[in-house]
Amino acid sequence: MAELSGLPSICLCLQEFLMQSELAGKAFRKFLPLFDRVLVERCAAETVTKGGIMIPEKSQGKVLQATVVAVGSGGRGKNGEIQPVSVKVGEKVLLPEYGGTKIVLEDKDYYLFRDGDILGKYVD
Repeated sequence: MAELSGLPSICLCLQEFLMQSELAGKAFRKFLPLFDRVLVERCAAETVTKGGIMIPEKSQGKVLQATVVAVGSGGRGKNGEIQPVSVKVGEKVLLPEYGGTKIVLEDKDYYLFRDGDILGKYVD
């Protein structure tokens, strides 16, 4: 009977996990990252300056800002507990200049990063 006393808290935790997975699934149905991985879509590079001058593609720098499309469930810590990912679907994040795994889905480029590789997130 002592084993059943912790059941409601497990159900609530499972229900919360399913809700997060469902939200991520609605945002992006074809791919769901595992563990502490985060799938992002880089923002479009600026092609025109504030003064109206068009910037050629070769002169455009790498865009370091991205929007989170899907997140994994989290990685395991040293004590074996799952540590949730620090970003949520829809947040804007700052990426390192190099790194990430490029994934092409539905003719769009996405990048897969570890949660620890993301440098920061933008707050409204």
